[in-house]
Amino acid sequence: MNMYEILLKKRNGKELDQQELSYFVRGCVDGSIPDYQISAMLMAIYFQGMTPKETAVFTQEMACSGDMLDWKALHQRTVDKHSTGGVGDKTTLIVVPIVASLGVVVPKMSGRGLGHTGGTIDKLSAIPGFQTQISQEHLWRLLEKNHAAIIAQSGNLAPADKILYALRDVTATVDSLPLIASSIMSKKLALGANAILLDVKTGSGALMRDLDGSIRLARTMVEIGKAAGRNTAALITDMDTPLGYAIGNALEVMEAVQTLHGTGPEDLTQVSLSLAAGMLSLAGKGSFEHCFELAKEKLYDGSAFEKLKEITLGQGGDISYLECPKKFSLSPFQMEILSPSEGYLAHIDTLSCGLASMLLGAGRQKKEDKIDAGAGILLLKTVGDFVHKGDPIARFYCQSQSQAFAAREEFQFTISSEKPKGRTLILQKIGF
Repeated sequence: MNMYEILLKKRNGKELDQQELSYFVRGCVDGSIPDYQISAMLMAIYFQGMTPKETAVFTQEMACSGDMLDWKALHQRTVDKHSTGGVGDKTTLIVVPIVASLGVVVPKMSGRGLGHTGGTIDKLSAIPGFQTQISQEHLWRLLEKNHAAIIAQSGNLAPADKILYALRDVTATVDSLPLIASSIMSKKLALGANAILLDVKTGSGALMRDLDGSIRLARTMVEIGKAAGRNTAALITDMDTPLGYAIGNALEVMEAVQTLHGTGPEDLTQVSLSLAAGMLSLAGKGSFEHCFELAKEKLYDGSAFEKLKEITLGQGGDISYLECPKKFSLSPFQMEILSPSEGYLAHIDTLSCGLASMLLGAGRQKKEDKIDAGAGILLLKTVGDFVHKGDPIARFYCQSQSQAFAAREEFQFTISSEKPKGRTLILQKIGF
């Protein structure tokens, strides 16, 4: 067996078997396959695709290319959640405490933001003292005590994916369904949870902008998870409008706390409760509808907020910032974006919000860029609201006027004489 023959077979549209895929993945990790052949394989997959069986085997091989975590010794159900990325998506800060408050263990590894999408780890880093890099021993103690921890991706998990993702980024092969699905699911399988809920976003601020593409991606990932013996399901959720009002790290923590007090934005609350219900149902707590009511009870009786405080305290964070969110320091320069005319706010372009937030300092263009925890956007109106000329639509927070002006050029919204139709937040359930 050699890489040339494997490349030729895939270039001609034939299905690769387990031995060939294993050879390719091992060669990526040990360095025996050069970058130019790996890149050629990525391009062949991009154009020829992969069969469901091929994608499942490829994902499993990538998952097994490094450490495989195992939580069986906890003797409890474990459930993980993954979002394909969005703007204003602070649901992890709400969902994990809800689920953990009902006794389900959530070993949650999250990422940092890059480009227009925010990262949960950056949001948590806005809480003084919060440690997202912890040892496995510490992680075990937190899961036993608090049933949850939210930590940064670390260790030797799915190293093949790290190599392939870096090359996909520079070879124009990022937007390939089997490559996207295998990248996401290889890490989820390596993390070892019994059950996996996928939050697949769709709309102007999502990885997959059209509903059909989002459904295909969700079904592919659910099939991969089930083939690997994991109880897996997906929700297709709307990302055509930012989720909630806050975009930016400290701002989003403040809004998550507000939501855990039962007074958060309606869209954020409903999506969070739906995700929590999905996780609880996969963990064996009952039907989706029953679990929605369980989640709702824990949100509104304060149990979930107390659990977030436990998680924060366990990871070294200063819980006084959760108890009094006004302690968060927001960036000093502020600019309000005003409506140019009278009418209904018909659309807020989610991608433009994410890019504007990045220009304000709340996100990264490159991995090495530093985050300004107090920067971001607070939406003052939402889609469907009637506005007069001169009414403030949003408030920018940043360090300088030049940042605000650059973000203002990026930020896009539409005013219309007609009121827009209502928003559907949960577009489809897959795998339940």
